[in-house]
Amino acid sequence: MLVSAQKTSAIQPTQRSDMDPSTAAASALYSGLMQNVQNATTLQASQAVQQAGNTVSDNVAAAFAKTRVLLQATPPTASTAQANSATQGSALDEFKDYMSKSPEQRMRDSILEEMGITEQDLKNMPPEKQLAVAQEIAQRLQDKLKLAQVEKDANGIEKQVTDTFLAAL
Repeated sequence: MLVSAQKTSAIQPTQRSDMDPSTAAASALYSGLMQNVQNATTLQASQAVQQAGNTVSDNVAAAFAKTRVLLQATPPTASTAQANSATQGSALDEFKDYMSKSPEQRMRDSILEEMGITEQDLKNMPPEKQLAVAQEIAQRLQDKLKLAQVEKDANGIEKQVTDTFLAAL
């Protein structure tokens, strides 16, 4: 393989016939400057994106580390387990109590709750007020039952219309 001992120019001379030598030189300098600016901008943008990605991954790693330290630092104690079981037990008892009531009793309890009265408050009231509250509860129960019946009838009519429509197709 032959190697030439002559030096070759890295900058190619411009051979455009429409440009004078000073314009060609200015154009070459300007294009080189623009290329350098573009490269610098691209480099800065990629560094900013990489830095943002590193920041996010550092934050995630820090959050996991904190969580792990907290989990290791606070082992569950017997009192915590008892408190959890007591909470679960009371919730279970409340659920069983609620389910053991009739639907009418549940509605009565919800109406009392809407009125802001507890069973104990109702028992402590004078008989006249108890009667007034009982009448109010009865009226609200009737209203709810009528509303439920109207909704049931509307759904029944809607179902009939839908069935008729589908049958017509």
